[in-house]
Amino acid sequence: MTSNAVTLSSRDIPKQWYNIQADLRKPLDPPLHPATQKPATAQDMERFFPMSLLEQEMGQKRWFEIPEEVLDILALWRPTPLVRARRLEQALGTPAQIWYKYEGVSPSGSHKTNTAVAQAYFNKQAGIKRLATETGAGQWGSALSFACNVFGLECQIYMVKVSYTQKPYRRSVMQLYGARVTASPSEETEFGRKILADDPGCLGSLGIAISEAVEDTVTHPHTKYALGSVLNHVALHQTVVGLETREQFKRMGIQPDFLIGCAGGGSNFAGFSFPYCGDKIAGDINCRIIAVEPAACPTLTKGEFRYDFGDTAGMTPLMKMHTLGHDFMPPGIHAGGLRYHGMSPLVSALLEDGVIEARSTLQKETFEAAIQFARAEGTIPAPESAHAIRVAIDEALKAKESGEPKVIAFCLSGHGFLDMSAYDAYLGGRIDNVEYDHQPA
Repeated sequence: MTSNAVTLSSRDIPKQWYNIQADLRKPLDPPLHPATQKPATAQDMERFFPMSLLEQEMGQKRWFEIPEEVLDILALWRPTPLVRARRLEQALGTPAQIWYKYEGVSPSGSHKTNTAVAQAYFNKQAGIKRLATETGAGQWGSALSFACNVFGLECQIYMVKVSYTQKPYRRSVMQLYGARVTASPSEETEFGRKILADDPGCLGSLGIAISEAVEDTVTHPHTKYALGSVLNHVALHQTVVGLETREQFKRMGIQPDFLIGCAGGGSNFAGFSFPYCGDKIAGDINCRIIAVEPAACPTLTKGEFRYDFGDTAGMTPLMKMHTLGHDFMPPGIHAGGLRYHGMSPLVSALLEDGVIEARSTLQKETFEAAIQFARAEGTIPAPESAHAIRVAIDEALKAKESGEPKVIAFCLSGHGFLDMSAYDAYLGGRIDNVEYDHQPA
């Protein structure tokens, strides 16, 4: 019997993170100070992050060593399996090979744990006692609460209110690991109180939750801010995913024709694809690399590429990125981790350069693909990951029409075992397609 999974041993965990900034054809435009609108320095941003993470954020060297203490924790679940979805291939009747890198085996159930462990470690080394953050669907909050527990840090999480209500067990996971979880917008920050005064029924957004977490950071001693996506050092930590994937395919002598990942802020897509993007920039490969986002929050496909704040209140540095406007209020779709107005500057730059492409998918068709995958493969995917599944299935069906045996790989960034309320809503006919119909601010 042919094995469906390609596994590596713990000694095969990457020992370095890959920094694609070293290989960009054009350097990133610098972040701008929110008050002066001039390029922000590491010293300007040190109020939010320890200098060790800022060196990774702004550094131009190609490789950063992964500390042994971080590797020891990553070894609890890494390397993760690369699985061939043979039963899905059979169900579709496609000649294409469909592979997925499964990150749902981490303690918190998603890829977010890769950077959470690293960020908690570097903050601990810097003498920080407490981390503040936001979370959308709860994967990032679960990951950071786990990592803070490992390294003995306090953890304050502002969870977007719509997800706080939709996904109560995500909240329970964070609390189980010792975090304090607050629905955002909240009465605990000046900005949260302002939002609630204007709109008492506000469902919240990642931009609002970021503003609350940033305000919390600057008003509490011994506290730094942690972010689960968007920033360069977060994408850097996630490259263990793509580096493992590349090695797994290399051992089989296979080169994927498609690499597909969902994209909200960009971290899982970046981690999965950046090692391949570097190869593509160098001219070594010519695969198609596709970022998939919800049609309700289509930052890459309908946003503007310009400077914008990362948060709603305008407290963070401005970044050059694809954005729908920092005051955009996304609808309460069930893929809560993809409800962000902006996109990673690195992902945005690669789209502008033509290295990657972007697509958006509708909510109902995305859940349809998720259920098709679950019934064929047995694993229930997170609603966010289902966006990548939707496009993988679409490409597999195109291969069926053409008769071409394409190799399609996607990142299954997390499991959906704590997202059953979303599946219940879909199966009960309570999910509608929502499309973006605003103009960027």
